[in-house]
Amino acid sequence: MTDSGDFQLGADLRGKRIVVAMSGGVDSSVVAGLAQRTGAETIGITLQLYDHGEAVGRSGACCAGRDIRDARAVCDRLGIAHYVYDHETSFREQVIDGFADEYLAGRTPIPCVRCNMGPKFTDLFALARDLGADCLATGHYVRRVAGPAGAELHRAIDPARDQSYFLFATTQDQLDYLRFPLGGLPKARVRELAAEFGLAVAGKPDSQDICFVPDGDYASLVKKLRPEAAAGGAIVDLAGRELGAHAGIVNFTVGQRRGLEIGGSPEPLYVVRLEPDTRRVVVGPRRALAVDAARLTEINWLGGDHAGPLTAKVRSMAQPVPARLENGRVLFDAPEYGVSPGQAAVLYDGDRVLGGGWIAETERAQIAA
Repeated sequence: MTDSGDFQLGADLRGKRIVVAMSGGVDSSVVAGLAQRTGAETIGITLQLYDHGEAVGRSGACCAGRDIRDARAVCDRLGIAHYVYDHETSFREQVIDGFADEYLAGRTPIPCVRCNMGPKFTDLFALARDLGADCLATGHYVRRVAGPAGAELHRAIDPARDQSYFLFATTQDQLDYLRFPLGGLPKARVRELAAEFGLAVAGKPDSQDICFVPDGDYASLVKKLRPEAAAGGAIVDLAGRELGAHAGIVNFTVGQRRGLEIGGSPEPLYVVRLEPDTRRVVVGPRRALAVDAARLTEINWLGGDHAGPLTAKVRSMAQPVPARLENGRVLFDAPEYGVSPGQAAVLYDGDRVLGGGWIAETERAQIAA
């Protein structure tokens, strides 16, 4: 792909209409600039996902007050239309409440995926189609590749920016309509393009952490929404012996080592599992984290007739590892560590995203038994 922006709508885009999902950040702003440069009619859409009064001072988050103003300024600079739609209610119900409930249930959620599955893609798709758009373009760092059986989802060229893990739930119908013009560009070039377009967001920092928890304090948000999350309990070893106490399982995730504040163990201890019913945090040595398999739910498959070996990525920052998918279970070729219920397992064939699902439960490896 070149800097001209490949929207995969043919050679001549005059008479075409492109809707761009705009968060107010540099990535989606550059997509809008690339779209406008093709000669297609370009429309920017921003979903307001927070109460405007609370969000107006927030930085480091998308879809809040300051970022909406930035998106509007970009559209004014490019000379394109910009619309803001209030989706605060659906965002709270589908993403924020679910985030709190998952932590309360002892799982480790990924709200960015739920947001893409709900307010981001589902709602934006409806809006874009209502506007008669030929496609919906976003600033995600992934590639849409035309394959023999239709559009395929591939990892971005820049591995440090790849966001395919967060888009595993994209359906085939959505993929047919989506465009990702930045998937073939490094981030440095995107910022250069923003400067060339004369956009004030060219130097704007990337959003950090989860957008509705800009300070990174997930536990405090969950306790605010679900006060029962602050209930304490025991920290126990694999045999059930009490080693200490904690101030709420919401403060822990599987694989965590820091914050246990337990001394006297001959080897480092990690969180092996969380038991929300008894409010117990179960800890053990690193080998106790090893799993052979994980059962998946809500599997989304984009791989067509692919069968046999693949690679699986079980955390956003993890490397894909050799595995197989059989009857809704991911079977790892070698023991995998730190696999947490609530996270996603995303499946690949090389750079192609075959699909993925939510990790419901894991099966301990023999090495850990």
